[in-house]
Amino acid sequence: MTQKPTDKRKREPANGGRIAENKRALFNYHIEERFEAGMVLEGWEVKAVRAGKVQLTDGYVVIKDGELFIIGCQINPLGTASTHVRPDSVRTKKLLMHKDEIRRLVGKTEQKGYTLVPLNLHWKTGRIKCEIALAKGKAEHDKRDSIKEREGKREVERAMKSRQR
Repeated sequence: MTQKPTDKRKREPANGGRIAENKRALFNYHIEERFEAGMVLEGWEVKAVRAGKVQLTDGYVVIKDGELFIIGCQINPLGTASTHVRPDSVRTKKLLMHKDEIRRLVGKTEQKGYTLVPLNLHWKTGRIKCEIALAKGKAEHDKRDSIKEREGKREVERAMKSRQR
């Protein structure tokens, strides 16, 4: 009787492990640097994230007492959540990074105009990670330029598609 070897590592989904993405951050900010941080979550939150009940669009990252926290990241509880746990969908969640990386971020965010924004949540070796970015806010005219570029690309794609027919 032979047994198949089992791989105990969790397999990542086919979509590259992406759970949720903050597309507004790319529109509203110039991204300077990207960092990856672990998240401290409760059990019901992990189950809800697996079900895709997470929203990052209103989220932002703050540094308090040398620790990172994500505020405004909404994880909606499942209907089957335990009755002895009180789920709070907008709970402040702690992010895990090395102290020297956090110290570097503190120095950068104290500069005028820089902020930390969450870009996406993704799976990495069975754990939920948050990609955060050091970003600088865009001016209104920069946002208009982004819209013009996006519309120009769409027109080119339409022209190429109609020409192939």
